[in-house]
Amino acid sequence: MSNSLNFTFSDLIAGYITKVEFPEVFDSQGIFTLKTSDDREYEVKVTYACYAELVRNLGEPFQIAPSIKDILIEGRFIHVYGVFYPEKSGLKFEAKHIVLFGRDGNHLRFEEQNWWIHQIQQLLNFYLEAQFGVNEGEEIDYRNFRTDLSAEGKKLTGEQNLDTISRLIYGFATAYMMTGDERALEAAVKGSEYMQQHFRARNTSEGTCYWYSQVNIQPDGTLRKFIGSQAGGDEGGNAMPCYEQIYALAGLTQTFRITGNREILRDIEDTISFLHRYYKDHSSNGGYYSHLDPVTLSPHSESLGINKGRKNWNSIGDHAPAYLINLWLATEKQEYADFLEYTFDLICQYFPDYDYSPFMNEKFLDDWSRDLNWGIQQARCVVGHNLKVAWNVTRMQSLKCKDTYKTFAHQIADAIPSAGCDNQRGGWYDMMERTLKEGEEFHRVVWHDRKAWWQQEQGILAYYIMAGVYNDKPEYLRYAREGAAFYSAWFLDYEEGAIYFNVLGNGQPYALGTERDKGSHSMAGYHSFELCFLGAIYSNLLVNKEPMDFYFSPEPGVWEYNILRVAPDILPRGSIKLSEVWINGQPYTDFNPEALTVNLPTDLPEMKVRCRITPIGVDFDADLLSFEDGIATLALEGNLSINGLKYLKEEIEKLHGVTGLVLDLNQLYSISENGMNYLLFTKQRFGEDFTVTLRGVQQGVRQSLIDSELVEEFILID
Repeated sequence: MSNSLNFTFSDLIAGYITKVEFPEVFDSQGIFTLKTSDDREYEVKVTYACYAELVRNLGEPFQIAPSIKDILIEGRFIHVYGVFYPEKSGLKFEAKHIVLFGRDGNHLRFEEQNWWIHQIQQLLNFYLEAQFGVNEGEEIDYRNFRTDLSAEGKKLTGEQNLDTISRLIYGFATAYMMTGDERALEAAVKGSEYMQQHFRARNTSEGTCYWYSQVNIQPDGTLRKFIGSQAGGDEGGNAMPCYEQIYALAGLTQTFRITGNREILRDIEDTISFLHRYYKDHSSNGGYYSHLDPVTLSPHSESLGINKGRKNWNSIGDHAPAYLINLWLATEKQEYADFLEYTFDLICQYFPDYDYSPFMNEKFLDDWSRDLNWGIQQARCVVGHNLKVAWNVTRMQSLKCKDTYKTFAHQIADAIPSAGCDNQRGGWYDMMERTLKEGEEFHRVVWHDRKAWWQQEQGILAYYIMAGVYNDKPEYLRYAREGAAFYSAWFLDYEEGAIYFNVLGNGQPYALGTERDKGSHSMAGYHSFELCFLGAIYSNLLVNKEPMDFYFSPEPGVWEYNILRVAPDILPRGSIKLSEVWINGQPYTDFNPEALTVNLPTDLPEMKVRCRITPIGVDFDADLLSFEDGIATLALEGNLSINGLKYLKEEIEKLHGVTGLVLDLNQLYSISENGMNYLLFTKQRFGEDFTVTLRGVQQGVRQSLIDSELVEEFILID
């Protein structure tokens, strides 16, 4: 018995336009062909009932495309939402809503240099208002923090969960690094202090530290603390999961990166000592146990039930992204590099399972044998965990190059698109059955085909960094861009702000239960902020060769040898350099471009450090120094040729109400005819009273101006 498809339904197609058939006058309908990521083709009918929009960032207005006919060009990647009609001649698809990802076929908005920077600013604004009411003039007070937030950002309970408070602090610290917004710095510092005051359990005599799982704010204002986790899957409060202690360090470590606070560093070091002492398997098996009994601190207690003597992805692999990579970046201590190598070697040794499944194994018994009976996971996989491994072993590859790291990353990256990716609509699924059963051709989703925001992050970062580091398979960049397109089109909540927890398979938001919320045990300001941070780093510094600025606020005298390390992530050696530094708004020259370090001054009571990281091979840079009373001052560096003009154009096009330019040319060594023509055209375009002043003109640039007889067009000052 078989059922025929004899009903209409709406759905999404993501793909590349391969053919367009439109009448000269688009009066009623046209047809184009769309090819999906896995090379299936659809014929798409377009009528006047269809509309198209340009993908927009948080905080931006709706941007409708003016002409359907003009936007449909061969090679362009688009999303089309519409209706399938089963007719006698076959299944027909009619478009109702088209999403464009750039202004033309080659442009991608989510790869613009400031796309993720703008987005993290919007996320910062949302969580500052939701948690602390900053828009109403309230102070940042963490007694007002709550784990559970509604879709609109309203507080729902009196709970303060360890991991969510730490992850939000991570988000604030990261937002400061990307924007220099002082509110983000204040929120990160105050949050770290609050965690230390109310969540920390320190054993001074043993030099260890651990963190309470939850603090509840009682109706009378008193605090009630929980040592056993209240999260599902952790035996109803009878266990201390390793991942909670790991993620307790996420916010602290990122705050330490920007401030160097020694009290934070002490807590990080003591927590690592606790992890090594109690969670680590000191037998020949090695690794870290997933849970401890909160009283005996034993991983083998009967009270742990299904978590007794278990190891998993979280207890082994989550050290790296949550805190350990950031701790190494801040200190470059060998012990942290060794710790990273130890965890990644375990992952590459025990996690691959390709004789059994296209997905890695992530649940283990004490001796590393597969645990296919644990809780709800059973013989299933989490797609995002696979992608997270590919992303992080690639980061590690740039710290210590090993064939095992590269091989495993490629195995995952090659297997997931056909087994865990939605090649019809875009995006990555949640939990999948690890093996096919008899008669099955597609790996089954477990409970639903929804897609979680954090798993999209893992895929976007995995494929972007692999495209940038290995550059050996062009499809990796395509997968990264297709994933970023799905996330950018469907996960941004334009009405209420921030990011949706889950969307349906077709991209529409899922708004039931805790998955409608913007804050829960699972969701805080972590993965969305992390995506903005690393998405910008990988797409700008590795793929598109765009410079980025990062901000630090080091406490005086706290860094060893007074050296501030500013590498944004573990990237291939020689791929980036530190090109410019400003301290308290003034240019500063005592830094090491290759080592990405700043030798801090010793005579300043407060320091605000801005660092420009530039990809190796970028020959020109333009930086807006100030914009006051209509006069914009920009510093130009390098050699201005036709290839570098886009950077200058981007800076000038950001300006609104500009009446004149002052260009600091102290570090501009040459200018092409295209560059001079652009300056002349800009002066003409802005009108008769518009002035262009050139300051600090070098001899080579001056000679070019003389040769082109343009000296009299500009004001030259020393």
